[in-house]
Amino acid sequence: MKTKARITTIHLFFLICSFTYAQEEIKLWEGIEKPYFKENDLKEFEKDAWGTKAVGNITEPTLTIYNAKGGNTGKAVVIIPGGGYELVAMYHEGYELAEILSKNGITAAVHKYRIPNPKSSDEPHKVPLADGRRALKIVHEKAKTYGIKSDEIGVIGFSAGSHLATVLGLWKSDDDDENPDFTGLIYGVTNLTEGNQRWLESNLYHRKLTKEEIAQNTLLDLVNEGTPQAFLVHAIDDDSCKLEETTLYAQKLIENEVLAETHIFPKGGHGFGVGKSSNGTDQWVPLFINWLKNNEF
Repeated sequence: MKTKARITTIHLFFLICSFTYAQEEIKLWEGIEKPYFKENDLKEFEKDAWGTKAVGNITEPTLTIYNAKGGNTGKAVVIIPGGGYELVAMYHEGYELAEILSKNGITAAVHKYRIPNPKSSDEPHKVPLADGRRALKIVHEKAKTYGIKSDEIGVIGFSAGSHLATVLGLWKSDDDDENPDFTGLIYGVTNLTEGNQRWLESNLYHRKLTKEEIAQNTLLDLVNEGTPQAFLVHAIDDDSCKLEETTLYAQKLIENEVLAETHIFPKGGHGFGVGKSSNGTDQWVPLFINWLKNNEF
């Protein structure tokens, strides 16, 4: 009987541990009105893209939270995968990073945001920002549950997700829980070149930008002393998002006396996610973890 009791206790212990470390998936707008939404017949799908899996036609945004393991640092990061505002690269720019951060004592929340699509919204350009702010709000609401410090919650984004992370840091919400305390910007978009303006008009706004919107999207001009600290990563041979997207933003931060850490790799191209050992880009993740652990925001 004693042996059975011990076995039952052990099983119960592992069940509790499994529950503690299980990922929690949250629907962003569960029980409340989904902003900028209109009824549609879009169906979410997965497809192979950029050598990985990506998700399209997202109309039900979620947040998948990975509990910090191995000594909770109290830091939390909302991860925003890229995909050009056409798809969301949930795996190599989302779940893979979340697993690594979680094992290093950092709570990670992978953000599956809505695709800005005129079929599902009359104002598609407002959809990713609304979802991103809601994701940050939810992490603040969950802070006590996950042992998160309420002033140590930031975002990290890749490519188009990095553009969204930059916007979240620069376009301040009146609700401080919707603003990031720091930003990680991985091969992202910060500079309103002619090409980037065409991309925003095609994939985010689905129309021409107004003069006011051009000013609002000239992100480099919006950097000031209140801009969040940033960790930036880029490869010199990136043909999709030029290196200057990172170096110009870093320079603006330095001019405004905002701390920035920048890592530039000679090779890696675009979309390398957590990186590859063959070209050294896998070094950025431990550098990011070190930056998080040794800085106060």
